[in-house]
Amino acid sequence: METLSYETIINAPMQKVWDILWTPETYTEWTQYFGPGSVMKSDWKIGGKTYFVNAQGEGMVSTIDSLDEPNQVIFKHLGMVDKDGNEDTQSKEVMEWSGCFEKYILINFDGKTKLHTEVQTEKEWEDHINTGFIKGLEVVKNLAEQK
Repeated sequence: METLSYETIINAPMQKVWDILWTPETYTEWTQYFGPGSVMKSDWKIGGKTYFVNAQGEGMVSTIDSLDEPNQVIFKHLGMVDKDGNEDTQSKEVMEWSGCFEKYILINFDGKTKLHTEVQTEKEWEDHINTGFIKGLEVVKNLAEQK
């Protein structure tokens, strides 16, 4: 398992950056590089259910491990979900990576926001994840810095 991290300084307050990360309309915009039409559905409860899915409804089922808005959220990925909503958290393939984390940490940096993200992934997904975060966080920065 690889741990990848990304960091950017955004000339906007933390709450604005947080809202751009997690508001449905802007979430879909910045996550387009992971997959067009990506959405996140969450109950925003620690230990609850969060789904990261593509336009066809396929993707990951996760939970929130830690939440302190607008400072941080840590997701723990549990398994896959298919387009029919069936969850797989027990197959051999899923068990190899189940429990990996995706972290978003926002730090007040002299009125600006330092956005630090970390994700654990398998080596074969590294290029895809790098592209998604590098291009996606640039979109977050651009959206947040608009007046």
